[in-house]
Amino acid sequence: MAPAMTKDAGEDKPAKKAKAKSGAKSTKPPVRPYERPRGGEARMVSDLVPEIGRAAFRKFGFVQSSVVSRWREIVGDRLADVTQPAMIRFPAGQKAGGTLHLTISGAHAPMLQHVAPDIIAAVNRFFGYAAVAQVRMTHGQVTPAPPVQPPAMLKPVPAELGDSLRDIGDPELRTVLERMAAGLAAAPKLPRIS
Repeated sequence: MAPAMTKDAGEDKPAKKAKAKSGAKSTKPPVRPYERPRGGEARMVSDLVPEIGRAAFRKFGFVQSSVVSRWREIVGDRLADVTQPAMIRFPAGQKAGGTLHLTISGAHAPMLQHVAPDIIAAVNRFFGYAAVAQVRMTHGQVTPAPPVQPPAMLKPVPAELGDSLRDIGDPELRTVLERMAAGLAAAPKLPRIS
């Protein structure tokens, strides 16, 4: 009888292991199916353009595409007419102390060498930190950036609005408030359908 008992004892061990494994599986939470995150509200195309162009600008060394699009605002009209940013190269693993590569038209390089510290200061002021440490200049064809559009001519405040809007110092805010007040004062117009 002793050999029979050893067989029974041997059969019980694998059965206990199988029960222990099946019991461990039942304690895990069920796997949830993947749900795609929602995109949220609709966005204007103009808000998406910087995201679309970001990969292309990074390929050519620009962390922010706004350096190219706002170059005239950064350095001023005089320098924007003869220079154009080509790329910004940073040291490996850093986002500060980079080299700004400029394309310069004509024989403006000697004059711009004297103004290079001012260009570096203007670009760093735009970034908000010391992103650029030096400037490299190369001769090439520069397409002048379009001039910055001045704000629309502001009309004087109508007398019927009173003195409350005349005290506002910001001309753009005052104009917006004047238009809003004029729109609220006007009789509502039905849209014309033709």
